[in-house]
Order: sequence, then structure tokens, then C-alpha cells
Amino acid sequence: MKNTISKLALQGVQNLVPYKAGKPVDELERELGLTKIVKLASNENSLGPGPKVLQAIQKTLPELSRYPDGNGFALKSALANKLNISMDQITLGNGSNEILELLARTFLTPALEVVFSQHAFAVYPLVTQAVGATAKIAPALNYGHDLIAMQSLVNDKTRLVFIANPNNPTGTLLPPQQLKQFISTLPDTVICVLDEAYFEFIATKDAADSISWLNEYPNLVITRTFSKAYGLAGLRVGYCISSNEIADLLNRVRQPFNNNQLALVAAEAALADQEYLAKTIAVNTKGMQQLTTAFTALDLSWIPSFGNFVAVDIKQPAMPIYEALLNKGVIVRPVANYEMPNYLRISIGTEQENQFFINALKDVLTESS
Repeated sequence: MKNTISKLALQGVQNLVPYKAGKPVDELERELGLTKIVKLASNENSLGPGPKVLQAIQKTLPELSRYPDGNGFALKSALANKLNISMDQITLGNGSNEILELLARTFLTPALEVVFSQHAFAVYPLVTQAVGATAKIAPALNYGHDLIAMQSLVNDKTRLVFIANPNNPTGTLLPPQQLKQFISTLPDTVICVLDEAYFEFIATKDAADSISWLNEYPNLVITRTFSKAYGLAGLRVGYCISSNEIADLLNRVRQPFNNNQLALVAAEAALADQEYLAKTIAVNTKGMQQLTTAFTALDLSWIPSFGNFVAVDIKQPAMPIYEALLNKGVIVRPVANYEMPNYLRISIGTEQENQFFINALKDVLTESS
């Protein structure tokens, strides 16, 4: 019966390999009985949620017997004011991952194609395959997007193009003018999804003013999240900004109440807490320098990153090093599934967490030599 039932699923779903998240701390505690564990695997904010977020959550707890606002009016209003856009251009998601899925469900069929880059975010092939569409993967250029190669794959079957900027897991960033030029070459039948999950970590001088491009390119969709810089990964709040027409379509597919009440008020509070965001960016900048200085001392190279993580070349198959680090209480992210078997992706933590990892890495590399 089990085999019969599985054959009833869509062909793409039958062949899917589920997304594997970073190893949870409590799982490692159960397995090894460790009391000191540092998790630098999932690009989370090491500062924890901000005080304004915690206050907003506490205030909202007595209202949990009520359904949340299914339209997310207050959060949409706050986003519209901050970004100088219309509320009708916003779609809220259960993390920006859900937005990616909504786009696939809204625009793709098994007859259509999706273009994205080698080493790009693992969810792009997952949502493509789940709806039976065909993925066209452009070879990477220096671990980043090769826009010329991607453009060559666009044809009359292409419906979506995914671009992560900065890219995850490599941290690479496209120059704004190159990116805008690429978008301008796309037919109006192709929707460009610009995934800006790590946008807040980009220095102003390097950041694209992508929202200003929406008036010029109605086929552009920008996705962002509260999971990274705003420290709300556990509450799952993301959003996209697009034309009113695309937002209307996505909101037809979006499930009612896809953001819970605590998530909505937390995101609104986080958006207003500029002090917390500034502290997050400062900790990230300092931590990135701390890690890359240590890599240099260990004679390891890394991919320059514009996110809150960095991919380091271990100069050998990285999985045994990853496993050895687990035994020392450090959780990082192996990225062999991204065709980077010698790399580990390290999230930026606090100064103490980073140093704990550095010390463990030194020991592991010494033991493996």
C-alpha cells in the first residue's frame, strides 16, 4: 500500500529530497551529552530577539485565543511607511521561503522552466521540482551568479528567474548596475525574483536600490525576511514587494492567517527598533573580521561575504571536519549539497561564540593533519 500511495503524488514530489536544516542544539545535546554548544550553522542572529520585540510579544499573549489579522494590516502599514511603497505591493509570508513557494505555485506548470545559478539557495530547486517545472542551472562565476550564463538559458518556456543577492551559501554580491541591466534584458513574460534575505547586512555603498526599480520593471519581485538581521527566525516572517498585480495574485494563493499573531507584532516591533539593527550590523562586521583573520592565520581561504556568514575552504573534504567540530560542541554547516564539498559555511556569532569555534577548528585541523 505504501508504494501505491507514493505513486499517486506528483512526479516532482516523488523525487524530492527534503530540505535539511542546520542541526538543532538540543539534538546534539541528546546525542553527545554536551553542555557547552555553539551553533553557527543557520545564519541566525546571535543577539537573540530585541527588547522591543519581547515587550510586544508579552503584551500580545493574552490575545492568543483570537485569530490574527489575516491581512497583516499593521505590519504592512509599517513596511509601506519604511520602504515608501504602497501596502498593495506587499505579500506577507511564513518566512520568505513561503513567498518562494507561493511564486512557484502561482506561476509555474510542468511545461515551464526556472533559471537560477549553481551554488544558489537550496529552496529554488525544491519549489521548482515540487510543481513539476524544469530547472535550468547556470554555472557559477567565482562562486557567484554569472548573469551572462543565466541570460543565455532564458527562453520562451522560462517563467521565473531566482537571484539571491547576497547569495546563500557563498555570500557573493552582484554590482547594482549589472543586476539592473540583467533585469532589463528579461522578457515581460519572465518574473525576476530578487531574494534579498541578507539585504540589511550590505553596506550602503554596495547595496542596490532595488525597490526603486519596481516602477520600471513590473516583472520584478523582491523578497526579504525578518529571520536574519531582525532576529526572528523562530517566528517565521518574510515578505515580498512587487507590482500590485503580482501581489494580488500571490495573496489569492496565500493561506489565510499564514502569519501568527506573535509573529506579526514581533516583526512590527523589530522594524521600529533601529538601535537593535545597528547593534546587529556592528556585531556582524566585527565578527566577520574576527573569523577571516583567524582563517588567514590558519592558511585557509574564504569567499568574501556580504551576509552574516562566510564560506571557508578547509582544503580537504569538509564533512569529517564538520563531524569533528560537532564532537567539540560546535555546529556549522557543510555545503557539499551545494557542490562545495571542501567548504564549511560559518554563521557570524558573538565574539565569544566565534572564538569558541576558532579554538575548536584549530584543534580539529591539528588532529586531522
